[in-house]
Amino acid sequence: MYDWDEVLREADRRPGVGPHGEDRLIVNMGPQHPSTHGVLRLILEIEGESVVEARCGIGYLHTGIEKNTEYRNWTQAVTFLTRADYLMPLFNEVVYCRAVEALLGVEDQVPARANVIRVLLMELNRIASHLVAIGTGGMELGALTVMTDGFRDREPILDILESITGNRMNHAYVRPGGLAQDLPDGVVSAIRDLIREFPKRLREYEALLNGNPVFMGRTKSVGYLDLASCVALGITGPVLRAAGLPHDLRKAEAYLGYDTYEFDVPTETGCDAYSRYMVRFYEMAESLRIVEQCLDRLEPGPVMLADPKIAWPARLALGADGLGNSEEWIRHIMAQSMEALIHHFKLVTEGFAVPPGQVYSAVESPRGELGAHVVSDGGTRPFRVHLRDPSFTHLQAVPAMAEGGMLADVVAVVASLDPVLGGADR
Repeated sequence: MYDWDEVLREADRRPGVGPHGEDRLIVNMGPQHPSTHGVLRLILEIEGESVVEARCGIGYLHTGIEKNTEYRNWTQAVTFLTRADYLMPLFNEVVYCRAVEALLGVEDQVPARANVIRVLLMELNRIASHLVAIGTGGMELGALTVMTDGFRDREPILDILESITGNRMNHAYVRPGGLAQDLPDGVVSAIRDLIREFPKRLREYEALLNGNPVFMGRTKSVGYLDLASCVALGITGPVLRAAGLPHDLRKAEAYLGYDTYEFDVPTETGCDAYSRYMVRFYEMAESLRIVEQCLDRLEPGPVMLADPKIAWPARLALGADGLGNSEEWIRHIMAQSMEALIHHFKLVTEGFAVPPGQVYSAVESPRGELGAHVVSDGGTRPFRVHLRDPSFTHLQAVPAMAEGGMLADVVAVVASLDPVLGGADR
């Protein structure tokens, strides 16, 4: 956090500025939601309509998620981490669970069906996240129809995720060793209907924005950030690919079998807000390709590894009142197997122990490289969990992109980064 009184004193001491800063103003943009999907404070020093200096003030949404994981067992930690970047909860869950599985040494024991479903849900989540990025970014520039259409098209995806996990977001569906439960009946046909309909929706966005002279005027050559600057600042994801580098962890360091899926990595070379929009636009079409391949690969099988000392909760079912334990499993542990009851009791009350060590796991999220550094001291709770969240990293690029530009372009700059403050302030 900054001492803003000191910032003002520094401004008064700069050459060319009067004793009370008559020639320059310091303007607060926030704390609010300027296309940030969270509470961000931008402190802008302006001279006329030009931005001389920009600073990001974060911390207004701090939730202590990482610290909270140290007081829950390894499975319970998922329910916290899914809430970090709340527009991509499934990516938060997968990156953490893959790290725990690596510490346990059970990556190869995770059932193939579970991994296919993980990929399927992440790509649906990617589309939903990009719809919010494009919709809210368009709204901030005056294209209200794009926002209403974006949220309209996001709803069927959230309906599908709710039917699978029980929640529209913050799912806690991915667990160390697999998934909480299998796909419910009828969801595969619902997803097929979605991917059949969605290309028509993409054509609507193309007609609304891609060649729109007003949108292009507000985004082309705005928020310029070239490849060298992206590399120097640790920028990844669509922002990096909009600078021409086709770096995507799904290709560069393939995980969950991504190397066996056919898809392209879209790039642009404009290095501006328009190019970042175009990359996200094309990525949605590529995600549809991956989702379709996932549906074709869904073979019957378990969705949780077989080891009963890790697989918790072992069986869940969707009932009339939502997500809960299956009656069959309750009958088994209460009336048929004392050993199963003991395992269930220990997992629920204590959790499983993870061998001491540390692992860094990373996935390609909608905003870039999402990493989880997970440390175990050999106990039943994480010793330390730290997320490398792309929103936090990308906010440091705001000064480089906004300074020297117009005040009216600041919102377009921030929107093109698509930051989610839940990830920055975790």
